[in-house]
Amino acid sequence: MAKLHFKYGAMNSGKTDILIKTAYNYTERGLNVIVIKPSIDTKGGKTVVTRAGGRRDVDILISPKSNVQNEVRKYTTNRDLSKIHCILVDEAQLLTENQIDQLFNIAKHDNISVIAYGLRTDFLSSLFAGSKRLLALADNIEKIPTMCRCGSQAEFNCRKIDNQFVFSGNQIAIDGESNVAYESLCGVCYLNAKNKETLKAQQ
Repeated sequence: MAKLHFKYGAMNSGKTDILIKTAYNYTERGLNVIVIKPSIDTKGGKTVVTRAGGRRDVDILISPKSNVQNEVRKYTTNRDLSKIHCILVDEAQLLTENQIDQLFNIAKHDNISVIAYGLRTDFLSSLFAGSKRLLALADNIEKIPTMCRCGSQAEFNCRKIDNQFVFSGNQIAIDGESNVAYESLCGVCYLNAKNKETLKAQQ
């Protein structure tokens, strides 16, 4: 029986690098993969892009109203669904809870392994809807580690605008757009940055 996997990590943990390498490993062995990402992630257009410059074409862009299972079946119209060996999902945290349910159905009803890569929490340390559902449904959950500037393990995805940390705003802001950037911090550095910005706002 195929499984739904959730591989999460803070920003800069190399999630997309791993996705691209996984896709390459499958295709090198003659196995078929489908790469999916949410259309709300406008970075790279119809490609997944790593910070190191790696790229791979996306097979299906998923809008917030799309049924993922239906989109996969449309994509495979001229092929036997059983010949799809794995579905790889980038930025899975941006999918809706219903869409995560649909990925679960693909694994269990269509018997296609699904590996979803994404963030667990947003810049305010709240769960994304997609991540919350993945944590509830995934057969396997794996943390991909990355390092804070201080050398400790990073846990928090901190947003910067014009190189200044911010702790208010919309949940979704795409890295690299409108002077938005992110830095992964450990708990201590996260609290220090948050307290510093709070004090600055009070002055």
